[in-house]
Amino acid sequence: MPTGVHLRDVRKQLFDAAWRVLLRDGPNALTSRAVTTEADVAKGVLHRHFADFDDFLAELVRDRIGRLTDQAALLQAAAGMRTVAENLLDALVEVFDPVSVPLMSLLFFRDELRSRLRRRGEGLPLLTEAREMLAAYLSAERAQGRIAADADVDSLSLSLIGGAHLLFAGRRPNALPDNDELKKLVNTTIADAIQRRLL
Repeated sequence: MPTGVHLRDVRKQLFDAAWRVLLRDGPNALTSRAVTTEADVAKGVLHRHFADFDDFLAELVRDRIGRLTDQAALLQAAAGMRTVAENLLDALVEVFDPVSVPLMSLLFFRDELRSRLRRRGEGLPLLTEAREMLAAYLSAERAQGRIAADADVDSLSLSLIGGAHLLFAGRRPNALPDNDELKKLVNTTIADAIQRRLL
């Protein structure tokens, strides 16, 4: 292990290593030792840049939430294009990508990590931001008249995130749910809002 090597972007190097461990070995294998070994740095490097391992994990989740912010902007720009169902389907596949699903497992089981990230009165970090992203998108579609004017976008987005999480969680690493299953979830969830818009 190198000990005196100058690291130009040690945080990125450690985050990339953590993603690789999550993808290859799952959330139970994500330890500070696994991360530093994967990053090929000395064991103390992580603790020089983060207060403790939960601090590192919190920053890892915040990095993922930052990616959701970028995705939210793209989804918002897609309002009015293609079908609402197609846009939602693509968004859910992005939200529940092979790295985010095991990261969500970590959030479920690490109380200290959750408490560092949770906003007052809010739900599970990462899933909360994903729900907000879908609600904002559905609001934009409602404003364009593509779903019913009285559609409850908060309930729709909560149903979509909860249902999709059940479909994605518990599968083999990197395995996606059946596309028809996901399409059925999306179409069933938004069907009433689409039909009432046509009345």
